[in-house]
Order: sequence, then C-alpha cells, then structure tokens
Amino acid sequence: MEEDNQNQEQRSNEVPRRQATDWDSDTREVQDKRGMEEDNQNQEKRSNKVLRRPTADSDSDTNEVPRRPAEDSDSDTSHVQKRRGRKGPKRHHCRHCDKSFTSSEYLKIHQRVHTGDKPYSCDQCGAAFTQQSTLKSHQRIHTGEKPYSCDQCGAAFARQNTLKRHQRIHTGDKPYSCDQCGATFIQQSTLKNHQRIHTGDKPYSCDQCGAAFTQQSHLKSHQRIHTEEKPYSCDQCGAAFAQKGNLKNHQRIHTEEKPYSCDQCGKTFSESGHLKRHQRIHTGEKPHRCDQCGKTFTESNHLKRHQRIHTGVKPYSCDLCEKTFKTPEHAESHRRVHTGEKPYWCEQCGKTFSHNSHLTTHKRIHTGEKPYSCDQCGAAFSQSSDLKKHQRIHTGEKPYWCEQCGKTFAQSSSLYSHQRIHTA
Repeated sequence: MEEDNQNQEQRSNEVPRRQATDWDSDTREVQDKRGMEEDNQNQEKRSNKVLRRPTADSDSDTNEVPRRPAEDSDSDTSHVQKRRGRKGPKRHHCRHCDKSFTSSEYLKIHQRVHTGDKPYSCDQCGAAFTQQSTLKSHQRIHTGEKPYSCDQCGAAFARQNTLKRHQRIHTGDKPYSCDQCGATFIQQSTLKNHQRIHTGDKPYSCDQCGAAFTQQSHLKSHQRIHTEEKPYSCDQCGAAFAQKGNLKNHQRIHTEEKPYSCDQCGKTFSESGHLKRHQRIHTGEKPHRCDQCGKTFTESNHLKRHQRIHTGVKPYSCDLCEKTFKTPEHAESHRRVHTGEKPYWCEQCGKTFSHNSHLTTHKRIHTGEKPYSCDQCGAAFSQSSDLKKHQRIHTGEKPYWCEQCGKTFAQSSSLYSHQRIHTA
C-alpha cells in the first residue's frame, strides 16, 4: 500500500508538470506572436524613417536618398520638366549669387551660368548650351521646324516664347512700361533699349572710330561703313545695301508701292521718313536750325547744305573741269554742261531737260498750274522765282545795281538792258 501511495503521488506530481508544459507552450506562442508584432512594428517604423529621411536630410546634397530621383532621370532637363510647376521651399542656395531653388536639379542647371559648363552641343554646327531644351530649340534652325503657330494669322515659330511675344501684336498687350515716360512695349528687351534714351547710356561702341550706340544691331549696321559689307541685295536689279530696311525701301521702286499716305492731302510715299518730311509743309515745322544765322529748315540735309554758305566748303567737284560745288546734285547737273545730256523729257511735247526741276516747271505750261501766289494781291505764278520778282513791286526792293552809274533795278534782265547804254 505504501508503494501504491507513492506511485499515486508520483502520478499526481506528473499531471501538474504536464499542465505546466502546456501552459509554457501557450505562453511561448503568445510571446512569439508578440515578438512578430513587435518586429513588424519595428519594420514599419524603419520604413517610415526611410520615407521621411529625404525631407529630414534634404538640406544636404551629399545624402544618398535625395539623389534617387536623379538616377531615374535621363537628363537634368527631363527631371526638371517632371517637377515643373511644383511649389515648395527654396532650400538649395547658389554659392555664387543670391538665387535659391526648390530642387538640387534646378541648382545644378543654374550653376552652369557661373561655371560656363555647356554639356549639350549641336552635332551640326558645334554650338553648345547649358540646357537640353535650349539645344532642341537651336536645332530647329537647321531642320526648319516651327511647331508653334499663331491661331489668328498662321505665323509659325520655332520657340514657344517667340509665339507668345508675337500674339501680343493681336491682343495689343504691352506688359513692359517705362517708369519715366510711361511708354509701353511688347518685349522687355525693347523697354531696355528705350530706357537708354533717358539715361543716355550707349554701351556699344565701334572699335574703329569710337562711335557709340544704344543697341548692338545699330553698331553692326554702322560697322558695315568700315567693312563696306552690303549683305542685302535686290533680286530684281542686283542693287546691294548695308541695311535690310534700305533694301525694302528700294524694292518699292519696282513694285511702285507707296504705303505711307498724308492724312491732309492724300499724297502717298514709299518711305515713312519721306511722309514725315512732307507733313512739315502742312504744319510749318522746321526743326533744323542754323546756329550761325538762325535760319531754320524742314530737313537736316538742307541745313547741312546751308551751313556750307558759312564755311565755304564745296566738297563735290567736277571731274572734267575741277569746278567745285556744295551739293552732289549741283555737281551732277553741272557735268551735263560738258556732256550735253538731257535725261528728263516731257511726255506731251517731247522737249528734253538737263534738270528734273526744269521739267517740272515746264509741265505747268501744259497743265496751267500756278502753285505760287502773292499774299498781298493774289497774283499767281508757275515758278517761285517769278513770284519773288513780282513781290518786289510791293516791297520796292531793287537788288541789282549798275557799277558805272549806280542805278538800281528790281530784275537782273532790266540791269542787262540798261548796261547796253554804257557799252553803245
């Protein structure tokens, strides 16, 4: 019995151990599950830390995480295009200037301005550029591609910003204004050129004669005086010109186009400058003044010719008799004395003349036109010289006098008739 009791005690002792073993296993399972949950939570925390790392470490360009987007991009430009329009803090600062950028890619492209790095080059002409997009725009010069067209007039352009500037012609938009005079402009570059009128700044100077200009294009045109280059030629007669505007004006000789008309008398002109000079007939404006005698003129070349009266300069000479003249027109007219040339002829009677002004005066015989009238009595004349002679009747002026007897006359023809008395 004692043995039975001992065996029973052993069995009773074994049962609690079994229960303890089952409990231990349950506990381990729970612990294992908790351990797995903690691992998952730690993994999530680590993954969250990785996701947050670019924001925390974005101040440093050397961190590996911010460089990942650049590895997926084919070029700096394509990546910039993907991110274009995104707003954010400008945490990337240029060490050369005060500019800041939202991404390191923007900063890299900008820094090429300072370093002079131009990694994109044209395979046709070798021109190099800081951005791939600028290279693409340049290549359209060679291909002739103009993908941007105006929906109003159909004009096509190689660059989108050029189209935008063009569209302002239709809309009338002039977003750039001068803060001194209020003049408005379509382009910012045109405003800058205009502002030099107020400042007097002429940053472009000729290295041969020192002449200074407000615009680089004006300097280039000027330099052709020294080089004698005439890159613009007429396809009808071959005449060559140094400036494109002069060619356009010349071509109107062939087309007989006169796009500029006077709003007062309707007369038309091929050049705007000719219209401006003509309008001074109606306004009476004479903006060019001689600083020696005060006489005023409608045109600057008339003033220059007049000033030769004071200086005595006669820069134009006849190659046949070496006689000198103040104007090239006078020299050319004089030369016809030697050649007998009369290039101007009347279409009605066939009479020829050596001077165009003589032909114009002659035509009034056929038309009966008398454009010169006396403001005192209303008498009209076909020539201005006849009006001047007539006005001496009212003024009593007698500018011609005889050297032998001192008698004076109103007309030179009267003096010649009088001088025959002394020679007879």
